[in-house]
Amino acid sequence: MSCKLTARFVPGYLDGELDLSRTIDMEIHLQSCADCSRELERQQALRAALQRNALAYSAPAALREKIQVSLRAAAPAAVPAAASAAQPAPASWNPFAMLRWAGAFAVLALCVVTAWQFVPGVRGPSRNDAIVAEVLDSHVRSLEANHLMDVPSTDQHTVKPWFDGKLDFSPPVEDLAADGFPLVGGRLDYLEGRQVAALVYQRRKHVINVFVWPAAAASNTLQTSETRQGYNMIRWSGGGFQFWAVSDVSAGDLGEFVRLLQSRMAPVLK
Repeated sequence: MSCKLTARFVPGYLDGELDLSRTIDMEIHLQSCADCSRELERQQALRAALQRNALAYSAPAALREKIQVSLRAAAPAAVPAAASAAQPAPASWNPFAMLRWAGAFAVLALCVVTAWQFVPGVRGPSRNDAIVAEVLDSHVRSLEANHLMDVPSTDQHTVKPWFDGKLDFSPPVEDLAADGFPLVGGRLDYLEGRQVAALVYQRRKHVINVFVWPAAAASNTLQTSETRQGYNMIRWSGGGFQFWAVSDVSAGDLGEFVRLLQSRMAPVLK
């Protein structure tokens, strides 16, 4: 990697946004180039300084006092109108008025319920959106330096036993090196409030994470696909397990990978 490219990718390296191959290239170059190492240290120092020093300023005392005086001066003028509005109406019971109020409240309640059901921002993120965000965050976090693998190995008979005693389940592990998707290792991760297995594969220089944990339901489900922030994601369940495959490879490559993985795991998951 050239010094020009290194300088361009330093911010992404600091934020953990580079893929595995780019991160490795950066670290190799930084070890041999004093100028780029100093640039990295300079940006680290700048970031630390910005985090230490507050960038907000308090309003001057004179301005604060001026605003308070203006508010006090305006308050008496607003009191009569408020007092007039607060005067109770003559005591008389009007059944038609009560019906109008009841109708208005019914319409308001209907609007609130409708908004809760159909507007995601009102009722908050769905369970599906929450797990998608969790899986994507775990994938991106794994691409940071030294976070990708706890057990680097291309041997499925090394990776699978490594999980024994670390999880309350035994994840299925298959190597697809002959098909162009070699297994390169595994690690422990955390999703949906529990520890899960993360199997790490590669497609050329791209990383594919496969997250595995016991499925809530024993039934098998067809795979579903979606794209978030430039990453392709495919999920499915089978054999009592939930699977999520995530990568920045093309949707076609990820779909082919999942098809091959399902085919290889089918006899094990019966």
